[in-house]
Amino acid sequence: MSFIDIERLRATPLETVPYDYLVVPNFVRADRLQDVLKDYPDVPGPGSHPPSVLDIRGDFKALMEELDQEPFRKAIEDKFGIDLTGRPTMYTVRGFTRATDGKIHTDSETKIITVLLYMNDAWDSDGGRLRVLNNGTDLNDYAAEIPPDGGTLLVFKRSDTSWHGHEPFTGKRRAIQMNWVTSQSVVDHEQGRHARSSRFKKFIRMITGKAA
Repeated sequence: MSFIDIERLRATPLETVPYDYLVVPNFVRADRLQDVLKDYPDVPGPGSHPPSVLDIRGDFKALMEELDQEPFRKAIEDKFGIDLTGRPTMYTVRGFTRATDGKIHTDSETKIITVLLYMNDAWDSDGGRLRVLNNGTDLNDYAAEIPPDGGTLLVFKRSDTSWHGHEPFTGKRRAIQMNWVTSQSVVDHEQGRHARSSRFKKFIRMITGKAA
């Protein structure tokens, strides 16, 4: 049985102001969410961690594999009017955020489409809710605010104005990030950089018992 609701994605209208994005609550089917969460990998600290340095298994692995299949790619292509044929994908996994995370940014030019799939239970905090911003200077001037509730999907097309960020939050905040990027060299460079950082954080946690 599928973990994701492609039909819900197809039925969700594309928002075009201030840039192209869409939000799909319950994209991970409610009756499968807990199955995925029980297999969520142990993330050694804040920041982005590539799958290569994590224990990716069970239903979490099956979810990631489903995201990498043609039906999801085709639905994204149709929504955003873009051809992603031959464009490589890149994954990172997050488990925690720091008070310094969430600063306003647009994502790098090497990213074409950004996919964020939130994997938390119900979200009660005011912080940590991603905002689709109207500009690059004011976090309070936003078109949408997305709580990172479990199973919620956010997808946007990267541009010079795809500003986003969130109010500070410290603690557990789980998310899968997937990007279609311009070339395989981008994947190799970024995954290598994140892998080195993740291994360092694992080492620090092993020595001190605390996340880096």
